[in-house]
Amino acid sequence: MTSDTHSREKLWSLIKGTKFGLFTTRHANGHLHSRPMTTQNKTIDEDDRLWFFMSRSGDSVSDLLADPQVNIGYANPSDDSYVSVSGIASVSTDQAKKRELWSKLNDAYFKGGVDDPDAALVEVRISHAHYWDVDDSKIVQLYKMAKAAVTGEQPKLGKDAEVRMN
Repeated sequence: MTSDTHSREKLWSLIKGTKFGLFTTRHANGHLHSRPMTTQNKTIDEDDRLWFFMSRSGDSVSDLLADPQVNIGYANPSDDSYVSVSGIASVSTDQAKKRELWSKLNDAYFKGGVDDPDAALVEVRISHAHYWDVDDSKIVQLYKMAKAAVTGEQPKLGKDAEVRMN
């Protein structure tokens, strides 16, 4: 387990390079539900939060109000990078933060703009994250997997790290 600055910076570099994250909540029926969401941050806040805009009338907000434990999965297969973030979600009432994070793209979902009463600003306080990042080319990866198949040893592909934020 590591929480050093390098791991946090690496975590953020992998998140910011991925357009959508799969935001997972536990639905009232007990099932896990995931939906694509766009991370609104430009950086990870000093207190380790991720930000999202969601519809107050949608299941995602009611799910996280009932059970605030959430997960956001990011996958960027073209770069062979993957991130899993666990945290506690809540609806923020911070209007200044809402205005700071709002972009014209959000107008496509919320016709009333930043003041649309249906636009909920959701913060996720990251408690734990795990990332996997492969730097090797596809040819090198194939070679390592073939070698592992012959030797019976697990291939060493890329780097992974766990990051504890709290």
